[in-house]
Amino acid sequence: MTGTEAPAGAKKTPLWRSIAQALTADIAEGRYAPGDKLPTEAELSARFGVNRHTVRRALGEMAAQGLTHARRGAGVFVTQAPTDYPIGRRVRFHQNLRAAGRLPSREILSGETRAAAPREAGALHLPPGAPVHVSEGRSLADGQPMALFRSVFPAERFPELLSLLAESGSVSAALAHYGVGDFIRASTRLTAKQATATQALHLRLREGDPILRTVGINVDSDGRPVEYGHTWFAGDRVTLVLDAG
Repeated sequence: MTGTEAPAGAKKTPLWRSIAQALTADIAEGRYAPGDKLPTEAELSARFGVNRHTVRRALGEMAAQGLTHARRGAGVFVTQAPTDYPIGRRVRFHQNLRAAGRLPSREILSGETRAAAPREAGALHLPPGAPVHVSEGRSLADGQPMALFRSVFPAERFPELLSLLAESGSVSAALAHYGVGDFIRASTRLTAKQATATQALHLRLREGDPILRTVGINVDSDGRPVEYGHTWFAGDRVTLVLDAG
């Protein structure tokens, strides 16, 4: 038996695992950097001389290890390192992501005006049942979902806020329209959760994956509440940093 021959009875490495190992080595060597898109299944099939099912299984193994993630309709990407996201007196999504070298964007999924729930009314210092605007959506970095949000605002003080949010996608810009030039975080509560089926769908996670929920109240310079918000962060994509500033 020569040195290159496999011992009798030795198990061969499955093709899908060999492909996963080869692609993992490509990532480790810098051929594909964090955030890069991998070749398509067809291109990988041609490279390794296998069918797409084998490639798909290899990519599934890499995703299970947290090395890659799929974006529906866009392809498979190398996982980014978690982004530091400061949680302090001034929490600004766009500023935080730009400071981390990421391109921020927001998608408004729904908006409505309704009577405040008891907890919402209490957080915003409103009488029971007062009208509030509720905006729900998804925050992204470089096109990758980072978080879901639900923001509640006093409707009588900011009557056209939902339209302004739909136009700009920025809470800061919408509040500035009403003369609120600055606002700060009065309180933040952080809780570990598991993604529900709906949250997993929007964040491109698996149901039950870890997420981090923050509940915060923002106030203007006079201490009046302007926003009561919930945010659900994908647990493996952000590192929440408590910032005293």
